[in-house]
Amino acid sequence: MIICRTPLRVSLFGGGTDYPVWYRDHGGRVISFTINKYSYITLRKLPPFFDYRYRIRYFKTEEVVSRDEIAHPVVREALKQFNIDTPLEIIHTADLPARSGLGSSSTFSVGFLHALQTFKHYVPTKRELALQAIDLEQNVLMESVGSQDQVAASFGGLNLITFGGQSEFKVDPMVISSERLRQIESHLLLCFTGFSRVASDIAAHQIQNTPSKHEELHAMASILDKALHAMTQTEFSVQELGQLLDEQWKLKRKMSAQISNPKLDEIYLDAISAGASGGKLLGAGGGGFFLFLADPSRHVTIKEKLSQYMFVPIRMESSGSTIIYFTND
Repeated sequence: MIICRTPLRVSLFGGGTDYPVWYRDHGGRVISFTINKYSYITLRKLPPFFDYRYRIRYFKTEEVVSRDEIAHPVVREALKQFNIDTPLEIIHTADLPARSGLGSSSTFSVGFLHALQTFKHYVPTKRELALQAIDLEQNVLMESVGSQDQVAASFGGLNLITFGGQSEFKVDPMVISSERLRQIESHLLLCFTGFSRVASDIAAHQIQNTPSKHEELHAMASILDKALHAMTQTEFSVQELGQLLDEQWKLKRKMSAQISNPKLDEIYLDAISAGASGGKLLGAGGGGFFLFLADPSRHVTIKEKLSQYMFVPIRMESSGSTIIYFTND
């Protein structure tokens, strides 16, 4: 039996510049961090007592005889890629809901690929995992997804990720003090709107709009530069970081009409009026989680203002995708 634990992520700055249609011509950069909420893949050989060869459990259960019958696209295609025809039971569970802006789809891909290679007694590097997940999602499944989620899930931690060039991506861990990390963490508020959406549908619309959104994407790159400076300079203000998130959110809303809606706009404005310095809707947009930055003294007021929504406490983590259990028994 193998159990793989892979973290979900929060994208702070630069989202939208991690789509190949953009970064292969212009380059792209994002600042993101993984959180202490995880996706778990349990994989084991299926006992020989059943009239099916694969049992897959996620939000539904599949029991099928052949790989080609598997409905879950990542499971089906990854098994084909690694030429695995051993009868298997595959179970997926997660700490937070899917389709909520935390990169859960790519987290699943990374975790499943990690588990499969462990099953074959191969230890992939974090870079290999990320590249394999990007290839599977973008080139095999032809999904409208960016490249930052796969990298974040594989590597873990708070990173500046640069996209483009021969190496496809480069990961630079952000070297800031533990005191500053705790200061940022203390200001984080993760608010679940309760709306779920298919991120690739919204992303496809954003990708289609990319050729006409050069001004907004270059402006987002400029905001990332300011954020990078703010997070690493001697004099640090979380409020300044929140204001940069606010600037970026206003730009992101212009990327596609599907990113926000009146209800989401209302949630955001309520949080700002209650004391948040800034925030953003995570992921492609359309629903899921809002991230707000606010002084801890304002957290109670913000939560009261948005009392109909759920707030999830989070911390940063740095492990990336990890095999937490392995046995040949």
